Amino acid sequence: MSLAGKQLQWTSYGREFVSVHRHLHDLVGEWRELEDAVAERAAAIGIALDGTAAAVIELDDHRPLEPGFTEAGDAIERLCSQLWDVALRLRQRGQVVGALDAVTQHLLIGVQRKLEAQLWMLRSQLAD
Repeated sequence: MSLAGKQLQWTSYGREFVSVHRHLHDLVGEWRELEDAVAERAAAIGIALDGTAAAVIELDDHRPLEPGFTEAGDAIERLCSQLWDVALRLRQRGQVVGALDAVTQHLLIGVQRKLEAQLWMLRSQLAD
């Protein structure tokens, strides 16, 4: 999410550019904090995550961003779709993890709560 958000932050254009640019700046920072929290928990329980670009690309089944500029509304729609998908996956994984590790489940619930709040704010920027 943070890579896509940063790409769209710098390549979006249109009437809403300034507000979208600022919002994406904030979201990317929040996503990076969430990434760190999950990686920290994984390390604490003995899991070494592979955060290399190649591993992230391999595991990401979202359609890649097209090169070039993206209209701000289209950028928000794209991020809403991707964020919704990530939130759903997180919900499913949190349920599985709950039977194994309550602390990790609690962390994932917090991440999910944050992502769903972000999705609410992103959706508010979409035209009817």
